[in-house]
Amino acid sequence: MTQAILDAVQQAMASPWIYLALFALAVLDGFFPIVPAETSLITAGVFAASTGAPDLALVIAVGALGAFTGDHISYAIGRTANGRLRGGRRTGKAFAWAERALAERGGLVLVVARYIPGGRTACTLTMGAVAYPRRSFALFDAVAAASWAVYSALIGYVGGAAFEHDPIKGLLLGLGIAVTITVVVEVIRYLRHRRASSREGARESEPVLAASD
Repeated sequence: MTQAILDAVQQAMASPWIYLALFALAVLDGFFPIVPAETSLITAGVFAASTGAPDLALVIAVGALGAFTGDHISYAIGRTANGRLRGGRRTGKAFAWAERALAERGGLVLVVARYIPGGRTACTLTMGAVAYPRRSFALFDAVAAASWAVYSALIGYVGGAAFEHDPIKGLLLGLGIAVTITVVVEVIRYLRHRRASSREGARESEPVLAASD
């Protein structure tokens, strides 16, 4: 059974249609984050190393182009829903925070968000809603999409090269590396957020202490 599945996946990876499929998944992932675009690129990278098909450079190219396209669709959705999103009580503060973050860090927020599960869609929607300059968005998104495609495909390629004759183990290694990196990033984000919250709490308590003196 396992061998039959492996053979089917290998045939799919050797088909020229795989590039269209990878592109489509990357596009959908831009505004529908449950689509496994990253896993697909990692899998393609594994087979590129272990069987020679698909071509690694083309995998990276179609993945980056698809991600770039999907992010712009998400940006357009945010731009269209701008008024409705801003009008809500709960979203007003979020947009105010987003505008401050973008003013302070600019497109760096977009590049970093591409590596955060769900963060890429939230960021592109928000950037559209706050009317972030389209040219600047395109520039930073090109960096984000290209780096993400290289990262995902190369992780798979490393796994495939490590287990050249066993693509399943190569895939497991590639996915394990990706999950580990994601966990590390999330832990760092949590610790930084907790530290920032502690500092804000300390600052808010200073006037109270001063008044009591």
